[in-house]
Amino acid sequence: MELESLYDLLQLPKGVEPPAEEMLSQGGKKRYLPPTSRKDPKFEELQKVLMEWINTTLLPEHIVVRSLEEDMFDGLILHHLFQRLAALKLEAEDIALTAASQKHKLTVVLEAVNRSLQLEERQAKWSVETIFNKDLLSTLHLLVALAKRFQPNLSLPTNVQVEVITIESTKSGLKSEKSVEQLTEYSTDKDQPPKDVFDELFKLAPEKVNAVKEAIVNFVNQKLDRLGLSVQNLDTQFADGVILLLLIGQLEGFFLHLKEFYLTPNSPAEMECVIEVLRGRQLRRAGTQPLLKEDLHASSRVVTFSRLRGRW
Repeated sequence: MELESLYDLLQLPKGVEPPAEEMLSQGGKKRYLPPTSRKDPKFEELQKVLMEWINTTLLPEHIVVRSLEEDMFDGLILHHLFQRLAALKLEAEDIALTAASQKHKLTVVLEAVNRSLQLEERQAKWSVETIFNKDLLSTLHLLVALAKRFQPNLSLPTNVQVEVITIESTKSGLKSEKSVEQLTEYSTDKDQPPKDVFDELFKLAPEKVNAVKEAIVNFVNQKLDRLGLSVQNLDTQFADGVILLLLIGQLEGFFLHLKEFYLTPNSPAEMECVIEVLRGRQLRRAGTQPLLKEDLHASSRVVTFSRLRGRW
């Protein structure tokens, strides 16, 4: 391969030499991320989310990661991260100073990781060699797999894919190949719940939101008046579940015993009681997290559903 075409292919900055044939053994391969891939917004966001997750997890140990490419290769941070995530102790030296000892430490950690993920070595998208050689793609595949296994609620950007250039040393010289690497899963419309009138209302007619809120608050206060209660803020007063439980009881003619929940809650336990009541009345889109986060969409949806169920 001509040097000029290799420069163009890898988009290397001036002064940076492309890989020479002697750098790769016969049949050897090396992957490169061109600048366009490195600067991809979703690719950068993935690295940011993973770094914040690692730093939060390792905060008690005062360990800070600043670069996934430079800080993960020797196994030290992976060692501490995996021990915390898996709540186990690995038989590996804590500090490894030589390349040989670092590689041995990394081997021990990755073997434990693969066992935990129930992966055979050939199935993993990483290896001791690629991690130790600071292959960013391998490191990201490993961290994404750990996050999915130990913190599945971590909000990773979906459908992250980047163009990769692989250089291979052959008998006739260096050979290049372009490919696309998929780092996180696709997100399709099938994964999302079907949209309803509230989704469309908040999306298409935000100026009508206040009028809808006022109508819902009036409805709620009419039903709660006999209990001597009132609602002023639809966004926040449903977050602990108490008002919603009392409203459903008024609409459907039942009363939950006070041993089931507290009128002045100190925990999200009331919301779990609410969700059980709503699911029993076929509100399939009920979930604790949107209400706990004072999500106006969720509050409006469940109150209106209760209104229809109560045939107001």
